[in-house]
Amino acid sequence: MIVVTTPTGAIGSKVVRNLLDRDAKVRVIVRDPAKLSDSVRDRVEVVPGSHSDADVVNTAFVGADAVFWLAPPNFRAVSLDAAYSDFARPAAAAFVSQGVGRVVGVSALGRGTLVAGQAGFVTGALAMDDVIAASGVNFRSLALPGFMDNVLRQVDEIMNEGVYRTPLRADLKLPHCATQDIAAAATRLLLDDTWTGQGHVAVLGPEDLSSNDMAAIMSDVLGRPVRCEQTPPEAFLAGLQASGMSEATVRAYFDMMTAKNNGLDEAEPRTPESSSPTSFRQWCEEVLKPAAAAR
Repeated sequence: MIVVTTPTGAIGSKVVRNLLDRDAKVRVIVRDPAKLSDSVRDRVEVVPGSHSDADVVNTAFVGADAVFWLAPPNFRAVSLDAAYSDFARPAAAAFVSQGVGRVVGVSALGRGTLVAGQAGFVTGALAMDDVIAASGVNFRSLALPGFMDNVLRQVDEIMNEGVYRTPLRADLKLPHCATQDIAAAATRLLLDDTWTGQGHVAVLGPEDLSSNDMAAIMSDVLGRPVRCEQTPPEAFLAGLQASGMSEATVRAYFDMMTAKNNGLDEAEPRTPESSSPTSFRQWCEEVLKPAAAAR
């Protein structure tokens, strides 16, 4: 039995589909079971509730060979600890009490870098990994850069204004990954019962690209000019403060992007194993272009 958290999310939904395609037994933890598609709901065991709840995870983890773990975004959190470490503590205890075999968690690049301690959401995610690891469970954290899929948040601006906005330095080349590749890496680990111990697995995409590079690829694929516009730090911070986020998450988002500009995502060595297959051009053809056409 494999337990999947966030089964309706951008990554978790793909993990569920991958596992079902391989005829795995799947149990999901979901706040609102109505959000599951009929084709999924009829093929999985459903445990309603939050995976921050001790009763929920103790029920869901009974007989679990593996768990896919992802702390959902909480932009109203009062602190990073509340959003990450505290959120995971009931599950960490349940991994032990219920004898879970393996845990695969969604995390971030940055462990061991000088800026990771001041990297906002990344700092929180790495601290959460430590909480899980301290339980002693066999654990692999997926060390991830920025997601290609986040570009979809700007599809209207890209199409209406021809502008891709980012607080990152426009010429800074960084790894980027597609959520489908994250899900594929998680699926492989969840189905593989031969690994033990603790460590991380990086998913870096096939190449490092700058935001200028990404804008040029979008221009080519969409058939219209797209330019990158770097958002100055003061304007980026002001935009976050106006968005309705809590003070803690505003600071966490700002600190994360500042750390990325200062080298957070550059320390992980690129290897054949960490170079996931989906290129940004392929992602634009398969995801961005259809999304732009459907808007």
